Amino acid sequence: MTIEFIWQLPTSGDGRYAASGITRRGERAAGAPSPLQAGVSDPRGARPPFNYFDYLHQIARAADLSGFDGIQIRHDTQGDESWIVAGYLARSTRHLKLIAEFDAAWGSAVYAAKNAVSFQRFTGGRFAWQIGHGGDAAARRRQGDAVPDADILPRIDEFITVARGVQNTSPFSFKGRFFEVQDGGFKGPLANHPVNSIYLTGETPEALALSARQADVHVFDAAPVTDLQPSIASLQTQARQLGRAVAAGVRLDVLVRETFDEALRDARRYRSGAGLPDELPSDGGTAAFWPGFAQAQTGAHGALVGSYAQVAAALEAYAQAGVSSFVLAAIPHFEEAYRIGEHVLPRVRAALSAQLQAA
Repeated sequence: MTIEFIWQLPTSGDGRYAASGITRRGERAAGAPSPLQAGVSDPRGARPPFNYFDYLHQIARAADLSGFDGIQIRHDTQGDESWIVAGYLARSTRHLKLIAEFDAAWGSAVYAAKNAVSFQRFTGGRFAWQIGHGGDAAARRRQGDAVPDADILPRIDEFITVARGVQNTSPFSFKGRFFEVQDGGFKGPLANHPVNSIYLTGETPEALALSARQADVHVFDAAPVTDLQPSIASLQTQARQLGRAVAAGVRLDVLVRETFDEALRDARRYRSGAGLPDELPSDGGTAAFWPGFAQAQTGAHGALVGSYAQVAAALEAYAQAGVSSFVLAAIPHFEEAYRIGEHVLPRVRAALSAQLQAA
């Protein structure tokens, strides 16, 4: 089993606190100047000023240099557009897969596929999609999307069918509830390129069934490994019945230090600095799973808190349970990409390699 480690980019701001409104990198706080005008970290008034894209570039380079396999560019309705960020970072990274998160309400599936082929061409096949659900009905309406909840997954299903169809087949025709194509398909320089990987999410039986049919990777929300095992088994069973293989992923925040006591101290300081409760399970010799640790800031539903050895062992346990894609984040993202890349990822990779050789 091939393991990949993905680093999430903070497209809606970054800082040292758990509350979403307390950011010191990206200038996203209410009343602060636009990051594209005043810059993210340079008060000197340089011309042209540094801006938030420069900070995202730093994070992506840190992830590339410290051994991550990809970056996930989170979709945020008030943040910078994930496809634009992916294009900006493509030329300055060498090894990273660029996973752009977006909703199927993005527009034409054919146009999205054309964009994806162009990304694949100029990145050497490093582009991927993560297709989200668009939030609740009110959030979707704010973005001009009036599709009811019951139609979200069927629309994603059709979106992927059409996008893959025009990349794989010419002529391609399709008539569904949401998309219709007549004699489409790519020719010339856009033809015969590898279809980009597709990441999907969701915890419901319907979401797992969709991923079994269409996903390359299904990313679960953060949860203790024992809670994920039944869902992973269900996903993989359904995929096998369809003659497919779908990788399981998990989205986790990480707060890791040399010792558990140091990690616990920083975790509590991090939470208290944002005015949030600092309860944390006691150290039982393993990394502690802290539900909702920084969800307001990063979107993850939980975090692993512990020493380098403890967090590495926890990630190994997820891998042994069937997880092969880890979408990780920590605040602030720049420094923590180096820390985790230097102190955690090599431990996990070495342990899994040793287990494979011993098998």
